[in-house]
Amino acid sequence: MTAIERSRTVAVVGAGTMGQGIAQVALLAGHRVLIYDINTALAADGVGFVQDRVERMAAKGRLDRAEAEEAIGRIAAAGDLADLAEAALVIEAVVENVTVKQTLFAALEEVVAPDALLATNTSSLSVTELAAGLAHPGRFLGLHFFNPAPLLPLVEVVSGFATDPAASELAYRTVLDWGKTPVRCADTPGFIVNRIARPFYAEAFAVYEEQGADPATIDAVLRESGGFKMGPFQLTDLIGQDVNEAVTRSVWESFFRSPKFTPSLAQRRLVQSGRLGRKTGHGWYPYGPDAEPALPHTAAPEEAPAKVTVVGDLGPAADLVDLLEEAGIAVVATAQGGPYIQLPGDGQLVLADGKTSVEFADVVYFDLASDYRGATRIALSASADTSERTLAEAIGLFQKLGKRVSVIGDVPGMIVARTVAMLIDLTADAVARGAASAEDIDTAMRLGVNYPVGPAEWHDRLGRDWAYDLLHNLDERVPGGRYAPSLALFKLGYEAGDDEGDQADEGDQADQGDQGDQDDTGENE
Repeated sequence: MTAIERSRTVAVVGAGTMGQGIAQVALLAGHRVLIYDINTALAADGVGFVQDRVERMAAKGRLDRAEAEEAIGRIAAAGDLADLAEAALVIEAVVENVTVKQTLFAALEEVVAPDALLATNTSSLSVTELAAGLAHPGRFLGLHFFNPAPLLPLVEVVSGFATDPAASELAYRTVLDWGKTPVRCADTPGFIVNRIARPFYAEAFAVYEEQGADPATIDAVLRESGGFKMGPFQLTDLIGQDVNEAVTRSVWESFFRSPKFTPSLAQRRLVQSGRLGRKTGHGWYPYGPDAEPALPHTAAPEEAPAKVTVVGDLGPAADLVDLLEEAGIAVVATAQGGPYIQLPGDGQLVLADGKTSVEFADVVYFDLASDYRGATRIALSASADTSERTLAEAIGLFQKLGKRVSVIGDVPGMIVARTVAMLIDLTADAVARGAASAEDIDTAMRLGVNYPVGPAEWHDRLGRDWAYDLLHNLDERVPGGRYAPSLALFKLGYEAGDDEGDQADEGDQADQGDQGDQDDTGENE
C-alpha cells in the first residue's frame, strides 16, 4: 500500500498551534492544504502564520525559494465544512472534549468522500469512543503529533476498536511519506508516550514526598546520571503542572485507578496553590528576573580509598571496575559472593536493588547510571546506622572517578534505578497486552520525549532479571501494588531461558546478612 497521493488535499480542522503545525507538515510534503476553524478569522490567521513560517524558512535558506512560493499558494482557509469535500484526509485538532469532537466528525462524514480518512490528534481521549456513532468508523483513527509538529518527528498512529487495518496502514504510509516517524499503537489510555512516561514523573515525585531529596537534586541525578535531557520537575514546570497532572489523572482513571498510575499528592497541592510552572512564574521552582537558581545537593570533597575489593559481578555497574583502575584505585576482584564493592573500612558499596541501607550493618547504595563512564553525577544513599567512614569512602571513590556526588535519603530503589525499572515494567505489560511493539515503544520514547535509551533496550542491557528483582524488593517494602512486577515482566525471564525458580528468588544481596541484619522487616518509606 502506498501513501495518500500528494496531489490530494489534506484538511486540518482547528487553527490553533497544533493545527497550524500539522498543516505546515502536510503542506511542505506537497499537499494542497485547507484549514477550517469555527472562527473564520482564526482560520485565516492560521493560514497566515503557516505562510509566514514557510517564508522565513526560505529566507534562512532552509527551503528553496521557488518551492516556498509554490507552497504558500497551496494553502487556504475554508469558510465552511462543506469546503472540505475534496479532502482525502481530515485531521482534527480542536478542544479536548468528546462531545465537540463527536459532533464534528459526524458532520464531516456528511461532507467527505467515502474513501477519505478521518483522524483525531487527541492525546488523551479514546479513539474508539470518538468513533462511536459514526456510520463508517473503519476509516477513523488517531494521528497524534507532538508539539511542535514541524520539528518533532514522532507521530502515534492509533487504531480504535473499529479502525480498518487498511485505513491504519494508509495513514502510517502517509505519515512516513511526510518525513515523520510513525509508530503503531492500539487505542489504550495514554497511547504509548503518555502511558509509558508516567513513572518518569511519578517516581521523582514519590522520592520527593518520601523526603529522599529536593527537586533540584532529583532533576540533576536523572539528567547527569540517568541521561535524561530534562528532570521531571523542570519538565512539568515547562509543560504546566495542571496539564501534566491532568494527563496523569486521565491515565489513572482510564486504568480504573490502578496503583501503577496513582497521581502525586505533592503535585496536586502545587496545582491547587496556582503554582503551575513557568506560565505563572512559580511551580516546583521560582521563575523571573529575581529568582534564585535551585542548586542540587553536592557532597563536599572526601579522600578516595587507595584500594577496594570487587566481590562478584557488578552487572549493570561492571564498567566501574575499569573506571576505578583508570583512576588509580587498586582493585582486587573475587568471584565468590556479592555483588558489591568492599571498602577499606569494611563497609559495602551496593548498586540500588530496591532494598534500604537501614536493613544492613554498614552499606551505602549507589544509583543506576545509563552510562557510568559518561555520567557526571552519582547519587548515594545511606541510613543513620551507616558509619561516617563508609559514607566518606563511598563519596571519595566516585569523586575520584570525576563524578559529582549527591547523597540522598535511604529511599528503596533510589532515583534512576526505580524510574528505569518502572519504565521497563510498563513497557513489558503494554507489549504483552498488544498496545504496541517493543520496537515502537522504544522509538516513541526516544523521539517523543528524548529518553536516552528505550525501555525495552534498557531491559536487554540491564539483564532479564534486574528490573523484576528490584521491583520485587520494592513491592515488599512499599506494599500496595504500585511496584508489583507485572506478569509480563515475570515471564520475560523464563522466555529468555531463565532457570526454574530463579526469578522468584531474591538471593543474597551483597552477602549483607554476614554483617548482621539489623531488621529484615524495617521499611523506610
